[in-house]
Amino acid sequence: MTFQHFLFYVFALVLITAAVMVVSRKNPVQAAMFLILSFVSCAALWLLVEAEFLAIVLVLVYVGAVMVLFLFVIMMLDINTAIVKSSFMQYLPLGLLLFFTMLIEMILVMTNQYFSAENFPAPIAKAIDYSNTEALGRILYTEYMYPFEIAAVILVIGIIAAIGLTLRTRKDSKKQNPSKQVLATKADRLKIIKVNSEEKLDIN
Repeated sequence: MTFQHFLFYVFALVLITAAVMVVSRKNPVQAAMFLILSFVSCAALWLLVEAEFLAIVLVLVYVGAVMVLFLFVIMMLDINTAIVKSSFMQYLPLGLLLFFTMLIEMILVMTNQYFSAENFPAPIAKAIDYSNTEALGRILYTEYMYPFEIAAVILVIGIIAAIGLTLRTRKDSKKQNPSKQVLATKADRLKIIKVNSEEKLDIN
């Protein structure tokens, strides 16, 4: 066993363990932290197959940006753990069905003749001046141009749908109009009443 194989098994074990902890932890913040660990382990595996650009993007985009947003949303939401626990048994049969379906699919893929070591040998060592980013960009914008554009359109539609859902008008919301506040005058906000000390003030 070479040192590269040893690193592969170590990072693969850490990735599987972190993935199991993500779905098994009751604390959502701890689950998010284990998800960060799984992303880092997956990036290390991509480095072993000489996919440096994908590994860096995974760490910078998902760990550095997306997970920060996840943690912010989790900490801002008031999650009722009692409701989550009460609905656990309700969705347990569906969860088990999906789990065994994915397990069978993974077994079929790993034991299929089309995914054997002969059909997918170890990657050939590249030259020193080889650019993984250049090769990925060339394939992405030539062979996979249409799928890439379709994915971009789907993401834009998702962004527009999210904005449309959050911009609903609520009648019970309290808001201020800065333009009206700027145009306010003393006569609109202040009323001076002069009364004698011996007279009774009629506040009605």
